[in-house]
Amino acid sequence: MRNLILHIPHSSTEIPSKEGYCITDEILNQEILKLTDWYTDDLFENEYDISIKAPFSRIFCDTERFSDNSQEVMAQFGMGVLYEKTDSGESLRNVTPELRKHILDNYYWKHHNWLTKNVQLQLEQYGKATIVDCHSFPSKPLNRVLDQSGYRPDFNIGTDAFHTPKGLIDASVAFYEEKGYSLGIDKPYCGSIVPIAYYQKNKNVQSIMLEINRGLYLNEQPNVKSIRYQEIKQIIQEFLNVIRCL
Repeated sequence: MRNLILHIPHSSTEIPSKEGYCITDEILNQEILKLTDWYTDDLFENEYDISIKAPFSRIFCDTERFSDNSQEVMAQFGMGVLYEKTDSGESLRNVTPELRKHILDNYYWKHHNWLTKNVQLQLEQYGKATIVDCHSFPSKPLNRVLDQSGYRPDFNIGTDAFHTPKGLIDASVAFYEEKGYSLGIDKPYCGSIVPIAYYQKNKNVQSIMLEINRGLYLNEQPNVKSIRYQEIKQIIQEFLNVIRCL
């Protein structure tokens, strides 16, 4: 049985440096409350799999974004790899070229190099590596979410046409159908992370994203664990076991 690589990019609330921020601590904390994937580290982590967890908030540096704003669709909203706008569109941070280089060199690329190294080790040991991109989403769409349809299933898997085999998708659909939960496929969120060194190059690097509706496990605002928290954690771990055994 192979270890999965659990990519957990948005669970932290830490802001390592406030350089460039032009908002009050109160507004910053409101953004953290809104945008953090609360408890996804605890929900996903286990004794079997490898966790690649960003130890800083996405509001400081979003490791899920492309480093090049010309490739990143969210950059048009000021929410590329380094957020410059809040979810409501207000100024958040002034990012100079120097600040951008510092954060990318010392945080973004270190994170991605760690992910790439672990994928490389899995390929060397097993000939295959499977990444699970671990997220949660609020029960009501944020202002800057691309999909404003209001469709909010219990769970959502994101796929990549090159890196997500049909067997992974079919197993996910069968699992959540059996458990009685609704499942979106690339809706309301799509895609799944793959290190750039392997992207569109090596099909032995597999990736699937799992997004959890926060309404299942939290009392949203102020995002405290609900009475169903342990139930949902168990469901996630059962899902990981299904993927692990493929």
